Amino acid sequence: MSEKIKYELEFVIQSSPQLLYQYISTPSGLSEWFSDNVNSRGEMFTFIWDDSEEEAKLLSKKSGERIKFRWMADDEEGDDYFFELRIQVDEITKDVSLMVTDFSEDDEIEESKMLWDNMISNLKQVLGSS
Repeated sequence: MSEKIKYELEFVIQSSPQLLYQYISTPSGLSEWFSDNVNSRGEMFTFIWDDSEEEAKLLSKKSGERIKFRWMADDEEGDDYFFELRIQVDEITKDVSLMVTDFSEDDEIEESKMLWDNMISNLKQVLGSS
């Protein structure tokens, strides 16, 4: 299997960092925009889409700032890939951005970025952010 490539995306979101954090760090928040349903038990999160399920392990989180997961499929293969959602606030303008760090196969990067674009656009709708 080829090495996955790390990439980072930035999305400006009109929302308070506190509200945005609720949507990226809680099962109920994530199920509003990231997947159809999310269950968690301790550090294990189960993401459900239509008829598929993926498990991810919560690697770290910092309240109000960021959350980092690793898909169990990657964990079982000994890969240290992850995806991270990080809130960044511009000190001068106070603009709030959501930074997404993820990994993808070289030939799937554009597709992965489009998927994040769609998911973040769902998040913006839920937040009432333009």
